[in-house]
Amino acid sequence: MAEATVRAVNATGVAIDWERAELNAEIIARSGQVLPSHVIDSLESTRTGLKGPVTTPIAGGFPSVNVALRKRLDLYANVRPVRGLPGLKTRFDDVTIDMIIFRENTEDLYSGLEHEVVKDVVTSLKVITRTASLRIAHQAFKYAKTNGRHKVTAVHKANIMKLADGLFLRCCREVAELYPQIEYQELIVDNASMQLVIRPESFDILLLPNLYGDIVSDLAAGLVGGLGVVPGANIGERHAVFEAVHGSAPDIAGKGIANPTALMLSAVMMLTHLREKGAADRLLAAIEAVYAEKKHLTADVGGAAGTNEFTGAVVSKLQG
Repeated sequence: MAEATVRAVNATGVAIDWERAELNAEIIARSGQVLPSHVIDSLESTRTGLKGPVTTPIAGGFPSVNVALRKRLDLYANVRPVRGLPGLKTRFDDVTIDMIIFRENTEDLYSGLEHEVVKDVVTSLKVITRTASLRIAHQAFKYAKTNGRHKVTAVHKANIMKLADGLFLRCCREVAELYPQIEYQELIVDNASMQLVIRPESFDILLLPNLYGDIVSDLAAGLVGGLGVVPGANIGERHAVFEAVHGSAPDIAGKGIANPTALMLSAVMMLTHLREKGAADRLLAAIEAVYAEKKHLTADVGGAAGTNEFTGAVVSKLQG
């Protein structure tokens, strides 16, 4: 998928000097590091990365590469646009889904502070800080103002976690007061999940702590066709890493059938971040044109094409 995306980006005509940094489970095992020095050195140099999925072992093995990157580079804002693609049939064809999820990316239960008190009794600490909560809230409201968005919904569980989620909410309210032109709403996370399924068109920007953001963003992706068509960005003060929302799929590796749409759409976000808006718009238009035609789509979205055929169709639109 990464190779396909590089090919599509290059076809826009934008001049990018790609620096390749290989990372997979084998490299991690061989180096004994989740983030080997060649990966960090590259990102320190370029400050911008387009990242393919890396498998994270479940209930053992090495820690998540994504979490490690976010902590190491302080990529505190996870930004995930969720919108429908033309021609892609979903249960919500009669409404327009166009929301952006802002997820705090560095703390909460993802701090990884776990402890086995006694055998079979484990505690896991949820960390919420004023600093992290304020800066993700500022990101969300600033984006809303800059991009003509009208509503920000803070999602929480402060009725139960009154201190932790209560602090997050207080920070969101504090920032909301600085943007009186933006409508501000609060929803408990379980209610927000139900509302997303019932009336997804009512949401604009969602603002969430780390764990809720992870879960809700995947739920939202399901509304528009699945994880294979939703992009993502991890943004900090100095660095930005763009990646598909979905994880790895080792069962289909090397078969040439993976759908690169999510990573290509992440590249659209990357080009916008690099102030190559023209190239970003061309790439997005090409992807949408291929979906609208429905002739060269991969199996996960109802087609029969492989990775190369889909990519070729996108490139053809860019060069046509």
